[in-house]
Amino acid sequence: MRLLYWLDEWLTLSPAQQQAQLPMTGGDLLDDVYVKYQFVSPDKPLLFTFSPAGTDVQEHDLTEDFAPWGFRLAHKQNINVVAFQHLGKSNWFRSRNLIFFLEQLSTLLTPFRCRLGYGLSRGGFAIGAFARLLDLDQVLLFHPVSTKNRQKAPWDTRSSTELAQQFDWEGDYHDLDLGRAKGYIIYDPINPIDRQHARRYEQLTHLRVYGMGHGTHATYLNKFGFYKQVAVDFMRHQQLDIAQFRAQTKTLRFKEDYYQRLNKANAGSAHRLGLLAKAHRIVVDEKEAHVQEHQAQIDIQPLIDIALKHQDDFPQDAIQLLEVAQQLAPDDPLVEHKLKQLS
Repeated sequence: MRLLYWLDEWLTLSPAQQQAQLPMTGGDLLDDVYVKYQFVSPDKPLLFTFSPAGTDVQEHDLTEDFAPWGFRLAHKQNINVVAFQHLGKSNWFRSRNLIFFLEQLSTLLTPFRCRLGYGLSRGGFAIGAFARLLDLDQVLLFHPVSTKNRQKAPWDTRSSTELAQQFDWEGDYHDLDLGRAKGYIIYDPINPIDRQHARRYEQLTHLRVYGMGHGTHATYLNKFGFYKQVAVDFMRHQQLDIAQFRAQTKTLRFKEDYYQRLNKANAGSAHRLGLLAKAHRIVVDEKEAHVQEHQAQIDIQPLIDIALKHQDDFPQDAIQLLEVAQQLAPDDPLVEHKLKQLS
């Protein structure tokens, strides 16, 4: 637990001496969890991340260049980050050694005034469970999981719930405990289990994305830049532009390619295909009504603004946004001009 010893000594220094010791990067192995950290300045946000399901990292994979989920994205934003990566498939951050580490760490972070948490699915559970302990200010959660305690969430009938019963769901930090944290939870409202979990996060702002599912579509959403851009905005500003978020997700849902890819990704699950079909019908009806009734009044400027804002960093995403704008307003000269430029 080298980080704890380093912080303990670092806190005895003057502010000038503390800054002279930075940046500092390192890693520790805590039973079945690996933690990698980078500290750059007490004046910048400190982000905590916990890895989601879907990875099977083993101890022999922990090379010097290995980075847990979310670490590299935080590194690019030049903020402080402590990123936890679970080892193996069935791991819910219940290790006693990890919990002891977090309890000690929480007492050594006084210089860091702005503390953030970012997690997806299983990682979101950990952010919610340790939020009060770490005194988080703002959190960003995708695909919520609040607990695997069957008494508190009897409606969570996923196979992961059965596998999770090997861990202690009665002891400390087994359920969400946000403390004073505010922030956002993003989920698919037609996914009944996600919707039930989300209801337990009453103090967060709920942002709903129809057809999003629960984590199984991350590859496609990542190609669109969805997760990345939302997370970057959160890290930079500690809040989200909700109007921009809704414009982005509406554009995403209006793309037929979105549903084609989701259906392909879930071809083996009749249940998920049914949910996607329901979401698709809702969006088709919404789009047809919108276009037929308000064709002349459609305001495509928000789509253009987002495309222009991100055209340098995400040119393909900008093109997709402009293509949607062109579908809604085929004769707009600015859209046609920008598409020619970017193509």
